[in-house]
Amino acid sequence: MIPSSTSWRYRLAVASRALAAIGGGYLLTALATTLLATCLPQSRAEATITATLLAFAVFCGVVIWVFAARSAWRAWVGVLAPSALCGFGLWLQGSLA
Repeated sequence: MIPSSTSWRYRLAVASRALAAIGGGYLLTALATTLLATCLPQSRAEATITATLLAFAVFCGVVIWVFAARSAWRAWVGVLAPSALCGFGLWLQGSLA
């Protein structure tokens, strides 16, 4: 039996979303955590702990967003656009080497 093109499209869309959730979610979470840790008005250790604890919520939110988006393209844009903004914010601070 030859699989239909819609089933391959569907599988490709799910694989793309999974990649966006795992890889893109990790990228966004790492950048957001670093940006938050450098911006919090606490000692370095407290800011790092606070940002790291919030990273779990950020990652969960990204995964939910990716699978709730209308299409895989919107999921990717919804992950990469905030990642670019966080990266730009880090670049402005000089924290991104």
